[in-house]
Amino acid sequence: MKELMKTVSEWLNQGEDVVLATIIASTGSTPRGAGARMAMKSNESSIGTIGGGAVEYQIQQMAMEAFNYKRSQIKSFILSHDEKEDLGMICGGNVTIYIQYISTCDENARNLFSYGSGLFSQNVDSWFVTDITDENNCRMYINTMESVDENLPDNALELFTNRGVLIEISGKKYYSEPLTKAERVYVFGGGHISRELTPLLSHLGFSCFVFDCLPEFSNRELFPAAAGIVLGDFDNISASVDITEKDYVVIMTRGHSFDFTVLAQALRLKPYYIGVIGSRAKFAAVSKKLHEQGFSQEEIENVHTPIGIDIKADTPAEIAVSIAAELVMVRAEAI
Repeated sequence: MKELMKTVSEWLNQGEDVVLATIIASTGSTPRGAGARMAMKSNESSIGTIGGGAVEYQIQQMAMEAFNYKRSQIKSFILSHDEKEDLGMICGGNVTIYIQYISTCDENARNLFSYGSGLFSQNVDSWFVTDITDENNCRMYINTMESVDENLPDNALELFTNRGVLIEISGKKYYSEPLTKAERVYVFGGGHISRELTPLLSHLGFSCFVFDCLPEFSNRELFPAAAGIVLGDFDNISASVDITEKDYVVIMTRGHSFDFTVLAQALRLKPYYIGVIGSRAKFAAVSKKLHEQGFSQEEIENVHTPIGIDIKADTPAEIAVSIAAELVMVRAEAI
């Protein structure tokens, strides 16, 4: 979505009309679910995908019609079992797609996509809302909890869900989906695994902040993809970072004592996720120390350790993949 918003913004500002195809509803087995998007220019160059296969091909043809007639439309597809050969990975399902013509002369659209692409560098929750009551005369909005467009209904908060939703409010039909989420990951320790993990998590939409107590393990050369690099004190992490209940904490310092020190502080801050590298045997001893410091069994059991999904990982890169997979899973479970 980040690249799509940025590219559509560039195309519109370059004087190019755009057709934006969005899956606004899906049931059964489909290649992509609600929220999948593809944007096209009139020369047929595109970004994004709604799943490939026969449906995407037909949408591409309809996009060319949209350019010719400068009109939008909503199209539903029934994906039957007989179409399996054509659609590759389909085994039956339905999709509804909004094929939206956007003129480069539409100043509101140019401003909206420019604003939306800029939100990805901020730690904020936002939603992309499209009023599709009149499919050929839609209105798009980008909202945060602190800034709700005055043209939306009073109960617009119903639109701010954790997944794409097609909903009717006050006699109008809207499609809404999250655009950006405040998903910060604090990685404590700047070692080999952190260097593999940070670019991977960044690519997956997390904002990564690397924290270490030594400058040789906390610099931009080692972590070019990090949203931030913190040179701080493991004994007092709150002096350097402000961890909230929405944040993720990954602990992989150079020693068991530092791991424990950071873990005890992180537990008191109650982030959304805490993961600690190490073995189950090691954590048994850690659990005993945490009990002695007054932490409940429930709090201790909420710690993910050994961190990552068990994929028999061995190398730093493989371990990073297992950790990233766990964070993606935990993020999805919140929806």
